Amino acid sequence: MSEQAPARPANRRKVALDPRLAAYKGVWVFVEHERGQAHSVSFELLGEGRKLADALGVELCGVVLGPPGQTTRGFCAQAFHYGADRCYLIEDPLLADYRNEPYTRGLTDLVNTFQPEILLLGASTLGRDLAGSVATTLKTGLTADCTELNIDPENRSLAATRPTFGGSLLCTIQTLNYRPQMATVRPRVMTMPDADTTRSGDIVEHPLGLIEADIITKVLEFIPDENRDQAQLAYADIIVSGGRGLKRPENFQLVWDLAKVLGAEVGASRPLVQAGWVGADRQVGQTGKTVRPKLYIAAGISGAIQHRVGMEASDVIIAINEDPAAPIFDFATYGIVGNAMQILPALTEAFRQHLATARRAG
Repeated sequence: MSEQAPARPANRRKVALDPRLAAYKGVWVFVEHERGQAHSVSFELLGEGRKLADALGVELCGVVLGPPGQTTRGFCAQAFHYGADRCYLIEDPLLADYRNEPYTRGLTDLVNTFQPEILLLGASTLGRDLAGSVATTLKTGLTADCTELNIDPENRSLAATRPTFGGSLLCTIQTLNYRPQMATVRPRVMTMPDADTTRSGDIVEHPLGLIEADIITKVLEFIPDENRDQAQLAYADIIVSGGRGLKRPENFQLVWDLAKVLGAEVGASRPLVQAGWVGADRQVGQTGKTVRPKLYIAAGISGAIQHRVGMEASDVIIAINEDPAAPIFDFATYGIVGNAMQILPALTEAFRQHLATARRAG
């Protein structure tokens, strides 16, 4: 293992794959939805699944479970728009709200019946719960929180890369003799593909085969999260983040000041969250949030792998660090070598004046 996906040695021992695995074909993406809205991670995974399916020369399929109605069938249409060739659909009133037991039963039954070789789910709260129980039921492998997915050309297996050892290294994992190969990916890790509303495909319907008496858990009430005071880093266009290079808690106010002028969200590295400077909802990185903003400003952040995997997909990265050898300069779009406590106020004032001038001109 290394800081990059490990190279495969030329003399590695080849594993003979079970010939029964040849019956498994196709790449599946579970389309997650709640309260009538599909989760964006499902479309991101369809874009990535399209690449995997094309590399294997197989179909890309969406999987939708939900209550009967046009809304549920509409998720199949969306799956086609984002690249799916086929959609497997289970409609049943028991699937109106997510419960692990009926969703696990439905998804495992679909897998056992139609035998996909790869099954991808979002690493959301729902996706993590479902993926773990499905993998356990099917007795197959599951690689969680992946940052990269590829096909190994030697054996056509899924090569799933994820951080390990607390985010300090990357490793690539393969499930060679079990199917389906399962992986979860967090929101905003993969690029959102463009929707093609002219695309359509086949819908394959399948029964759930359960009655309410078969299900132990009951939904008594739905209480929505109150997120108004929570950080929404995953969907921010601009993020200003601070790291331990800021030295003292009071210096983190400089990050807030710049973010306020830019209309940005505020993020932080793991050491600052552990030190109690900010709440855990503002942590960016493998053990925090994965973000993909248009602009990411990192002040006093070294750029260790744990943080890098959470933000390196940002469109533009501006790094501010006193250490010219800091790892973050290896992948930042622009780097400023200097004292963040001096540079942040200067940037804040420059942006404030620029915006004031623009408002007067407009």
